[in-house]
Amino acid sequence: MKQDTIRIAGREYELYRVQTLVVGSGAAGLNAAVSLVKEGQPDLAILTEGKWLGTSHNTGSDKQTYYKQTTCGREPDSVRRMAQVLFDGQSVDGDLALAEASLSLRCFYHLVDIGVPFPCNGNGEYVGYKTDHDPNARGTSAGPLTSKFMTEALWREVEHYRIPVFDGYQVIELLTEQPEGDLADGRRVRGVLAIRPGEEDRVRQYVVFAADNVVYATGGEAGMYDTSVYPTAQTGGMGPAFRAGARGKNLTESQYGIASIQFRWNLSGTYQQVIPRYVSTEADGSDEREFLDEYFKNPCDLLYAIFLKGYQWPFDPRKTTNHGSSLIDLLVYQETVIRKRRVFLDYRRNPSAAGKNGGFVAERLCQEAYDYLKNSDGLWETPILRLEHMNPAAIELYRSHGIDLYTEMLEVAVCAQHNNGGLAGNQWWESNLRHLFPVGEVNGSHGVYRPGGTALNAGQVGSLRAAQYIANRYTEEPMDAETLARVCGAQIAGAIDFGLAAFLGNREELDFEEERKKLGVRMSENGANIRSAEGVERALAENRRQQDRIEKAGVRSGKESACRYRLRDLLVSQQVYLEAIADYIQRGGTSRGSYLVYDPKGRKPLRNLPECFRFSVEDRGFGTQIQEIAYENGSTICSWRPVRTIPEEDNWFEKVWRDWREGTYYHAC
Repeated sequence: MKQDTIRIAGREYELYRVQTLVVGSGAAGLNAAVSLVKEGQPDLAILTEGKWLGTSHNTGSDKQTYYKQTTCGREPDSVRRMAQVLFDGQSVDGDLALAEASLSLRCFYHLVDIGVPFPCNGNGEYVGYKTDHDPNARGTSAGPLTSKFMTEALWREVEHYRIPVFDGYQVIELLTEQPEGDLADGRRVRGVLAIRPGEEDRVRQYVVFAADNVVYATGGEAGMYDTSVYPTAQTGGMGPAFRAGARGKNLTESQYGIASIQFRWNLSGTYQQVIPRYVSTEADGSDEREFLDEYFKNPCDLLYAIFLKGYQWPFDPRKTTNHGSSLIDLLVYQETVIRKRRVFLDYRRNPSAAGKNGGFVAERLCQEAYDYLKNSDGLWETPILRLEHMNPAAIELYRSHGIDLYTEMLEVAVCAQHNNGGLAGNQWWESNLRHLFPVGEVNGSHGVYRPGGTALNAGQVGSLRAAQYIANRYTEEPMDAETLARVCGAQIAGAIDFGLAAFLGNREELDFEEERKKLGVRMSENGANIRSAEGVERALAENRRQQDRIEKAGVRSGKESACRYRLRDLLVSQQVYLEAIADYIQRGGTSRGSYLVYDPKGRKPLRNLPECFRFSVEDRGFGTQIQEIAYENGSTICSWRPVRTIPEEDNWFEKVWRDWREGTYYHAC
């Protein structure tokens, strides 16, 4: 890496020149950096908004899952079997599914080798369990903080290899070159422009990075949602990528579920299996009532639905009928979004359906729930005692964040949790914007129904694939200052002018926190787990008006300037996501995955539910197609294509060995 300066519009800015720049410091980005060094490409650096701020380090669940090929027992498994399960999740490209299956064990054992404490038995078999949408026992876990352990182990590797880290930098522009005469897909990345939010000097605030490659590991677009289980510091970075010309893929597909909102955490596993009491109140805490009772006339059905939320945590419209577990998500949404009440889980008392006078009558449980609690030493009198005996760490987790489940209720909502869509990429995780490699959650490799835990595996595999391709194909030096100024100078100047112009007088001052809140509420109410054509259209109109406000807004400090850049890019992302959802609905798309689309010709799970919950689940062929969307000058264009099927390879050893020696595979795409 070399340090320099670059002159743009009469001003000099800091310039760093590096062969590959990794943007993001979660598990995927860190693995990309470590893999690049191991692949023989040491000229790299990591750029991050905050070393420990991302989703990987700050989220988890009751038992956070890592999904891989089976490594224990007698159950047969293979690369092709695992790839087929991933592919069968609908709207999944087969070459990506095959790569995620093929490299799952290599990436898993790399994590084991660097210190992630995955459990194995006395014979050395890494044991597993079944997770959602998984016919085999491919899930494994290092506990509720699996991804945190992964980032900590990978940071140790980064420090061991002395990889430079730029901490406290926010990317505001992907710098691109459009070769003369080429179409949009000929465009390629040449670096990034970043801002330092804490720097008040209006020139020093901006830093330019010239890079031959950018590995983009910015995570899911968490900042778009108000009710979210993403950490508050996680916002995402897809806005700059969309504006630069990177295409989105499967942006209709995200995952939602019940989570706590003061301390953000998924409430799956034993948090539900101990069968807590669900209550709602007015905003001031008055009028406490158990709102589920009105919709579950049979106590056994209610207790079983709560129990099943431990296994079936993500909202799924198919599980809302026949008093299924996802009916609870609908009722929580009704209380919080439609009725504007607050919802809590109460571990101090049993649901009224469990017995008279707050008692717990085990005989009211279905056989599955009874057997599970009995075998887990969980047949205790109250939910908190059941949780104490089955999973005391679950109680300590909340206590460490100032919440005592013995004495207070836990406020919850249906929250955005994971983006199954993202930026499009080929079999080496390269975007249509060449030399840009979206890895981790920002890459749209997942389809509609992904097995639980595949995200952690996909992030490790995708970042390794990107590193391999870069090391074998993209090894040029980054542009020097003079060339970069000539090729990208106008783009850099325009991005900086957007910020500097806001310091001028006669501009409206906005409350950026309030504006961020409006953006999030809009998405949570119209573009999350409950959707309608009318709601999306209304949200898009509000989005455009807010974009206009932000464009004209003034700022008083470098921190406010960084917030304005952030809001601009989140609004672009929100527009692209909402346009993708609108296109899907207009083409006849119905409820699937983790969202319900209002269909006036459909049916409601129960007759006494609101009209907005009327839906249908016909596939109509969308499961074999992928939606891609491009953003250009404020407008979007949606297109659909068939999924890429799982490749049928000629695996004759001598041929593969020859092609591997000659590097043929890196030239095939």
